[in-house]
This record gives sequence, C-alpha cells and structure tokens, in this order.
Amino acid sequence: MEELIKFVQNEFVETKDFPQFGAGDTITVYYEIREGEKTRTQFFRGVVIQVKGTGVTQTFTIRKMSGTIGVERIFPVNLPALQKIEINKKGSVRRKRIYYFRGLTGKKARIKEKRY
Repeated sequence: MEELIKFVQNEFVETKDFPQFGAGDTITVYYEIREGEKTRTQFFRGVVIQVKGTGVTQTFTIRKMSGTIGVERIFPVNLPALQKIEINKKGSVRRKRIYYFRGLTGKKARIKEKRY
C-alpha cells in the first residue's frame, strides 16, 4: 500500500525547487491569492519556527510580528499557489523547532546570523 501511495505522489504531484532552509532562518514566501476572477501575489516575511514532515507532506511554519501581535502561518511545500521562496537571513539556532521564540520580545527575540 505504501509503495502505491509513493508511486502516485511521485507521478502526479508537482515538486518545485525551493532553496534549503531551516528553523531560525528569515524567509519571504510569495504566494498567489485569488479573489473572484482576479489574482494577485502577496508575500509573507518572517522567521521559520519549524519544518515538519517529508516529501509531499512537508510543511513549514513562519512567524512574523504585525505591530505587537504575533502572526503565524503554516505553508505546505507543495502548495500550488506558492510562487517562490527567498532566504533573507540564515539564523543560527540549536533546535529544529523553536517554539520558545513565541514567548520572546524585544532584544531577546533576536536570532544570531549564521556565518559562512
């Protein structure tokens, strides 16, 4: 059964080439919004809190501050509306899922930039 599911996923689901990113990275996601017959591109810029799943079912969560309110959004990697992903900063964190980031404010909410 698992082989059949993998075969269907590989044959019928389009995979897009996005850059590699992980928790702590600041990225910008461009996605298409349809309102009636009109379409427009909107972007969401924030810090990646987690990357979850593998293959077709992979998702990632982004958190940004809108004024004083934190906004989180979960994006499936294979969402047809996703147009592109840009990496703005590579963050240096020690964990794969940085849920503790939700409770930080001000200077404590800074993430060190990874040196190359």
